[in-house]
Amino acid sequence: MTRRFPLAHSARVAITTTAFLLVAPFTQAAEAEPSGDNSGRPTPAGAFALKLEPGVAFPLSHPQSRLFKVGGGETIKALWTLNRYLDAGPSATFITLPTDSSLGDFGTAWAFGGSLRFRRPHDVRARNAFYASSPWLDADALYVRTGGLNRAGFAIAAGISVPIGESRIFWLGPFVRYFHIMQEPERSGFDNRDAKILSLGVSLEVGTGVPREPEPVAAAEVRTINKETFFCPDRDNDGVPDTVDHCPDVAGPPDNWGCPLYQKLVVKRDKLELKEKIYFAWDQAVLQDVSFPVLDEVVQALKDNKGFRVQVEGHTSSEGNDDHNQTLSEKRAEAVLDYLAAHGISKERLLSTGFASSVPVDSNATIAGRENNRRVEFVVHFIILNDGSK
Repeated sequence: MTRRFPLAHSARVAITTTAFLLVAPFTQAAEAEPSGDNSGRPTPAGAFALKLEPGVAFPLSHPQSRLFKVGGGETIKALWTLNRYLDAGPSATFITLPTDSSLGDFGTAWAFGGSLRFRRPHDVRARNAFYASSPWLDADALYVRTGGLNRAGFAIAAGISVPIGESRIFWLGPFVRYFHIMQEPERSGFDNRDAKILSLGVSLEVGTGVPREPEPVAAAEVRTINKETFFCPDRDNDGVPDTVDHCPDVAGPPDNWGCPLYQKLVVKRDKLELKEKIYFAWDQAVLQDVSFPVLDEVVQALKDNKGFRVQVEGHTSSEGNDDHNQTLSEKRAEAVLDYLAAHGISKERLLSTGFASSVPVDSNATIAGRENNRRVEFVVHFIILNDGSK
């Protein structure tokens, strides 16, 4: 049973159709290239792709065309990019042809070798998938095993692949492949004549895709904003403006309101707050020695802050008569003033007054409360500095 003419006709139709498909994308190249909608960066060398080519196999030469029916085959290729146009890698092909005889035998061929493919670049600019399609041609040098024979062979193929999706990872399209098994020297019991097989099928390629061009970033709008610059005075240059600096004439950390860290007092905006009491002899205006360290820090604070003027206030508890308490509070305030003046603070910056028991800070009904009410306070008044301040 001979099928030469139908098979030859089919082969001509397949080749003609494939040639048309190969040429069509190139005829549209000039129109497709200006569009940047589907552009990508060039595929880098070394990019990998795996290609599967299942197809229908037709025996073309005698005696295969008389002995075998139309069969099938599969080709697998692993391809690495050499440049935008060339790929290379190993290939493996299996072809099986059912026999015409009633015995049901099959003719099989296994082929292994290397493949070189020339293709249209996958990264061309195109406005849709058809215009981005990639016609290709490849050639394989093969080692072929048919039955008990080892032979040399080659294959050439043409096809077209169309990308699926904008990432261009998957490519799909038809192909036609001519498979030629070379004649071997005559060997008893084997048909060693050339075998020619035509395969038609659909190829599926999976690759790394085409690197995308980054989206253009719109130029940022530049606006000029005129800002007024406000100057905050800072006499001691400690970074704390004078408006909030409790010690504007001496540098100090911001967390202490610009004042130095004293051990026995805290400088506040309106007073020097003592951490320890000032002690006097019982019912007298005589300072006890234990009070000197506290008063020495008051002297230092006033020297650091030359813009302070201090009013020394004396207070007593409610014990005793009012006249006595008033006199005692005034004398004790004067004793503190004298101590400050004796240690270098100008009397022009100092005032003293007594309030007796008229401004208590605690209850006079308890011993502890009365003790708290017997005290000396330093109220701060700011003055304008001048060269004579001391």
